[in-house]
Amino acid sequence: MTDFETEQGDELRAFTERLCSFDTTGGNEGPAQEWLADRLSEMGFETYEWTADAERLAEHPSFPDDPVAIEHTEASADGPTLVERPSVAGVLEFGDPDDGQTLVLNGHMDVVPVARESWDTDPFEPTWEGDDLTARGAVDMKSGLASCVFAAKHLHENAEGRNLDGRLVVESVVGEEEGGLGAAAAALSNPYPFERDAAIVAEPTDLTPVVAVEGTVMKRLRITGRSAHAATRWRGESVHPHFEAIRRAFFELEAERSESVTHPLYDEFPIPWPIVVGTVEAGTWSSSVPATLTAEMRLGVAPGETVDEVEAMYEERLAEVVEESEWLRDHPPTFERFSIQFESAETDPDEPIVGALQSAMDGEGLDTTLRGETYGADSRHYVAAGIPTALFGPGTIEQAHFPNETVHWPDVVTAGTVLTETARTFLD
Repeated sequence: MTDFETEQGDELRAFTERLCSFDTTGGNEGPAQEWLADRLSEMGFETYEWTADAERLAEHPSFPDDPVAIEHTEASADGPTLVERPSVAGVLEFGDPDDGQTLVLNGHMDVVPVARESWDTDPFEPTWEGDDLTARGAVDMKSGLASCVFAAKHLHENAEGRNLDGRLVVESVVGEEEGGLGAAAAALSNPYPFERDAAIVAEPTDLTPVVAVEGTVMKRLRITGRSAHAATRWRGESVHPHFEAIRRAFFELEAERSESVTHPLYDEFPIPWPIVVGTVEAGTWSSSVPATLTAEMRLGVAPGETVDEVEAMYEERLAEVVEESEWLRDHPPTFERFSIQFESAETDPDEPIVGALQSAMDGEGLDTTLRGETYGADSRHYVAAGIPTALFGPGTIEQAHFPNETVHWPDVVTAGTVLTETARTFLD
């Protein structure tokens, strides 16, 4: 195999810059996807396109039951509809493609919104400082997507005489930050006229192999008290003490689960299955006893657990708090799901794609120790469809969703090299 950086480096760099120049927040992936599809065709890929169907996704456990809520998620409430948000893919064939394996290299085109006042540069004008590229999406995950494209291209251009059979599929999906709209659609209804044997999702794993991702359940808690004038506070019933009792009970459960729910890939995390109370809104006036409170929270789900199981644990703990309070017994709080749910996912370390990835990493002197992560990813959709999937890509999760999001360019080149060799081994 010829040197990846020598043959692909300059074009990969320009390609990544162009990807990062597209503002793909709020469901606006369309122009970038059109550009990508054209570029894939120019490179010799056979291209495919699909869109998610809200009615079909409403039957999926990760998504709301209401198709309207899926069609216009919080991230794209005023943006394009699903039919205006295509996922695209390019396919390259090797030898006798039906006699070999098919490997999917997956990335997502959407990025999270930007707080421009927190950035030192325009987030959609890629900026270089030495070997570091700064732009929204540089880490999460347009550089990873670009490395997938050029790994497939590089292997195809240098495949002569290598007796490779099979296919490489490079996917650019939409709505990953909204629960995996494009990936879920591809998992539910195969957009290709062939089966898929394995996948790699090029999330920013800091060039480490990830085979397990955590799930999450999103819950909204509502508590009702009784309002009163501040001057006669004792006549009211503040929601704050009740919320604090519930919050304390939930974090006690989190601590218990950290001890009782174990997984060898999560021993390094001080809180392996974290909960976060992300928003709390209470009261209506500074001079009134607060009579309403709404809190939205994320509950961690370990690999091997289901969203339903973890949800039931927290609902049981809430019931215990309610039972201890006369007020809450008479005015029971509600605790309902909202937004998108993430099931956990895990791929067996003995799967051939994991071995191929580790072998390629070893060739580059990288640490091949398998890891789990406390975030969710599109890998869960493919694993649920019976497609063994690993995560591997450039950049660190600490830079994802962060102001001045920056990727170290040599890591992108290394990712491309590793993905090329992984694909070669898997198709051999």
